[in-house]
Amino acid sequence: MFERVTLRTSDVPAAEAFYGTVLPGLERLWIVAGSPPTARLHLGFSAPSRADVDEFWRIGAAAGYPSDGEPGPRPQYGPDYYGAFLLDPDGNSAEAMHNRFERGRAEIDHLWIRVSDLGASRAFYEAVGSSAGFAPAWTHDDPPRVGFQGDGPGSFSIVLDGQPTTGARIAFAGARARDFALDPDGNEVGVVA
Repeated sequence: MFERVTLRTSDVPAAEAFYGTVLPGLERLWIVAGSPPTARLHLGFSAPSRADVDEFWRIGAAAGYPSDGEPGPRPQYGPDYYGAFLLDPDGNSAEAMHNRFERGRAEIDHLWIRVSDLGASRAFYEAVGSSAGFAPAWTHDDPPRVGFQGDGPGSFSIVLDGQPTTGARIAFAGARARDFALDPDGNEVGVVA
């Protein structure tokens, strides 16, 4: 689903240190200097086992990164869902998660994009989905959240929850390229063939 996700930051070495420490080997996450920095984005990464989720959190907490949720079951996301959360230097929530749909270590499993207007954002992402090959409502389609799922691995949700995500650049993989455009909250979104 994701060709790449780009995080803008005012401190590239700090952001690279965070992701290199807790999730080494990422291929689809790019970190660049930029303004405004990416803020309030949730990035979920698949882990091969619960022990790997525990290790993600332990290593990050030991390095001084703030916890956004200790390791444990998250039954609200599925009966076998297990996750842990840390905050990156810009305050984005990074999650290591394991469930029966595990897709491979350090790959982007899902994103939560916080939005200011659920209807406008849904219309925007449905239009992008026509090029990228994903459809809405894979597991939920009611406020405050709408989920999108493609044929392959990965999913994302738009969520009406506080301040919107800003400063992100998301490239979806698809059969038909679509130029980058700004979503209703100013994030850059496009499709790469």
